[in-house]
Amino acid sequence: MKYGILGAGRQGVAAAYDLIKFGNAEKLCLWDSSEQAALDGARRVNELLTSTVAFGELLDVSNGKALQKALKTVDGVLCAVPYKYNLEVTEAAIATRTCMVDLGGHTATVRKQLELSPSASQAGISIVPDCGMGPGMNITLALLAMEQMESPEHVQIWDGGLPEKPEDPWNYALFFNINGLTNEYDGSAVFLENGILSEVPGLSQIETVGFPAPFGQLEAAVTTGGLSTMPWTYEGKLSTLKNKTLRYPGHWHWMRAYRELGMFSESPVEVDGHKIVPREFYHCLLDRCINRGRVPDVCLMRVQCDGMERGKAVSIRVEAMENYDPATGFLAMEKWTGWHASIMLIKAVSESLQKGVISVEKALSGTEFLVEAKKRHFDITIKPV
Repeated sequence: MKYGILGAGRQGVAAAYDLIKFGNAEKLCLWDSSEQAALDGARRVNELLTSTVAFGELLDVSNGKALQKALKTVDGVLCAVPYKYNLEVTEAAIATRTCMVDLGGHTATVRKQLELSPSASQAGISIVPDCGMGPGMNITLALLAMEQMESPEHVQIWDGGLPEKPEDPWNYALFFNINGLTNEYDGSAVFLENGILSEVPGLSQIETVGFPAPFGQLEAAVTTGGLSTMPWTYEGKLSTLKNKTLRYPGHWHWMRAYRELGMFSESPVEVDGHKIVPREFYHCLLDRCINRGRVPDVCLMRVQCDGMERGKAVSIRVEAMENYDPATGFLAMEKWTGWHASIMLIKAVSESLQKGVISVEKALSGTEFLVEAKKRHFDITIKPV
């Protein structure tokens, strides 16, 4: 197979590694607006795998003609650039009959992509938005838990990426674009409560969740977009569907204070005759504090599913944990994000998925994903509670 990846950042390079290792890749091209980043990413992947399959090339994803020309050379593409480009990349993929997945993260954009499903189906291709850690793998593991019983009723998900060694006062390290982090903290989420869609404010419903040592008591809070379209898909089918993000204690209170102060606002304010955008100023200062480079990290995920099996109440817990890998240099978040997306793209190009634009909760079962996850040595356990 011939693959392309738009964006040679952290997740894109991790996905490239996985596609070559498991995707029967004849050729893989990393495209980026920085030619050096593309070349460096391809070189790193080739060195790790003793391969000559990966190439790096300059590409401006906003150049429609150049984008379509590039997509015509591959069977499948993974879009790992900011979500604002996902819709036009989807349109280009349909025009060139190229299977596609992306890292999503913006439900309104995903809805527009789903409207293009008839065109994608007619083109004979599969497109899956919202792959990655969350939304993405969290939804897939929720499916895995639900598949363990006849009638799932209540599903709750907790997940998060954390530094192995937290540092006061933030107790956090930045593992992806800071704009994406603030977008998660701002706005609201959509859950299912008593079978009905419910809008829940971000940074609310803070609770303590216990994990084995060395993590102990973590704090979980509502963040936006983690479930994407899943609440609408399961409206009337599940009574409860919730997703919260895990952090070390204290982090959420700092973030709530900044939001209430107005630091998340994108509307300019005047200060001594100068107009500044609070969010840009906030990012400028916070990035210096929490962007510590490539620090060892850990990703945690827990799904609790309660329901019925043969007339009896049952509870199933699915748990996963991932650590930084010093052998490859891949962070835990890079593996979960990049490899969930690459697994989905491999399935798409091998024609294992239905045609059209498919939401992640409809694309691949949890059981099928588990088979692929085990090949990658993901630590996933399923046990009754």
